[in-house]
This record gives sequence, C-alpha cells and structure tokens, in this order.
Amino acid sequence: MAAICVFCASSRTLDQRWLDLATATGEEIARRGHALVSGGGCVGMMGAVADGARSAGGHTVGVIPQMLVDREIADTSSDELVITEGMFERKALMIEKSDAFLTLPGGLGTLDELFEVWTIAMLGLHRKPIALIDADGFYTGLVHWLAGLAENSFARPAAMDLLIVAESVPEALSRIESMLE
Repeated sequence: MAAICVFCASSRTLDQRWLDLATATGEEIARRGHALVSGGGCVGMMGAVADGARSAGGHTVGVIPQMLVDREIADTSSDELVITEGMFERKALMIEKSDAFLTLPGGLGTLDELFEVWTIAMLGLHRKPIALIDADGFYTGLVHWLAGLAENSFARPAAMDLLIVAESVPEALSRIESMLE
C-alpha cells in the first residue's frame, strides 16, 4: 500500500464534473489499496477526493493548518487529521507522509504544491513519482509552456522526465505503481 498525495482545488464553486473527477480519484486510489493524503479540507475537490476514498474503504490522512481549521473547513471525517501551525509545515508534512503525488485540476495553491514537489525532486531531495492529470485538456497549455522551458534551456530536459502527464487517473496510478515496485 502506498500513500498517494492528491493536490487539487478546494473551491466551493466548481463545475460538478471536477467534483466527480475528484470523487472517482479517491475511489480509484482506495480500490487499488492505497491510502490518500490530502490537504485536510472538506470542501471542493479536496473534500470530494477524501469522501470518494472513504466510500471505497480507503484510509485518509488530512493535513491542515490551524487557520483553516478555524474557518471550519477541516475534514473531520479523516482517519487521521494532522493540524499544523501554518501552510509551510502543512506542505512539508504532506510531502513527508506521501510515496507519490497526483495533481488534479486546481488553482494557485495546487500549482504551488505541484511545483514544490517537482522542484525538490529535480534537486534530488526525493525520488517519489509525480503525476499531472490533464483531464479534458485542463493542463494542456501548462504542459506546452513547460516543454518550452526545456526547449529554451530554462529547465533541464530531465525535469520533464520526472513528471508523468496522463489524461486519466487510472493511467497515472498505473504508471506510479510501476515506479513504486
């Protein structure tokens, strides 16, 4: 069993298709026997992925800063809910507790988390798989922009090799699992 960290949106105003994707992601992680590590929120895609994992019998670990607990958005249904002092500690603990990372559609916070784990992987600080789910072309523009970074020597081509870009969660999880064997 691996601990799969999912980065995704916590917005309360998302289209239902994104919430459905998050629910299906949690279900698929649990069905494959993995634990879910999340940002510990109960709203948006973050809440949906945790609910999906639990509905399929999965173990969930939420990591959330006290300031968000104070806003009453903590996923109190988590099997483990870890409360941190702030956002930096939250991200560090999520990275530490995870064996792999899966990024669903999201905003600035999601991209911050993706780029953090990707950067420290490039620096050799971990060897954990990192996947980006380009569902419905959500990240296609970003992926093209990233390829341009490598083409123009702003990033090493090896950096792109560290990122799994997949159109579906099952595809990404299969590739992650093959890397964890």
